[in-house]
Amino acid sequence: MSEQPSSYLSSKLEGRLKADKSGNSIFAIEPIKKGELIAVFGGVVYEWEDFIHLPEREKMLCIQVEDRHFLVPRPISEGDYVNHSCNPNAGLSGQIGLVAMRDIKIGEEVCFDYAMSDTMAYDEFECLCGAVTCRGKVGGNDWQRPELQKRYAGFFAPHVQRKIDAMKAERKAFERAMRAAAKTQKYVTQPTMSPNK
Repeated sequence: MSEQPSSYLSSKLEGRLKADKSGNSIFAIEPIKKGELIAVFGGVVYEWEDFIHLPEREKMLCIQVEDRHFLVPRPISEGDYVNHSCNPNAGLSGQIGLVAMRDIKIGEEVCFDYAMSDTMAYDEFECLCGAVTCRGKVGGNDWQRPELQKRYAGFFAPHVQRKIDAMKAERKAFERAMRAAAKTQKYVTQPTMSPNK
């Protein structure tokens, strides 16, 4: 009996070796419309303390689904090879769904930006995606970048969105406190200088 893949991959996609033979990826074999569900990740959830002891290949194919919780595919299937791009055509819908951010043409590689799910430094690497917007390095703090928060609004995993919302609320509270302090400063009388004799 063969093992059922734990991840769903749309019939409009196929996994195959990249043309440059640098690894596996997912490619569109039919046109995909913006907003269409294209993949759902599955597997086993590991807490950080256990996750860090897994083989490197498994850590590379996982997705962070909560703070300190990672979904690792069991068994690994073609739907688990969605690569990173700094100019993605797919984004997250909830914790494990992947949807098209725009229309995707036949032959296009389907990628998402790992900043949409990663908040920990478990899979940092030099990026070679070649996009004009390429950051050069992918890291666990990329979600904090304001330009990515704006570009990927609506496509972050819920745990990342909560962090973004908390960071924005903290920034607004700080700005309010600074404005209040500046107003108070205006009303403090300055000591008068006595004229020189």
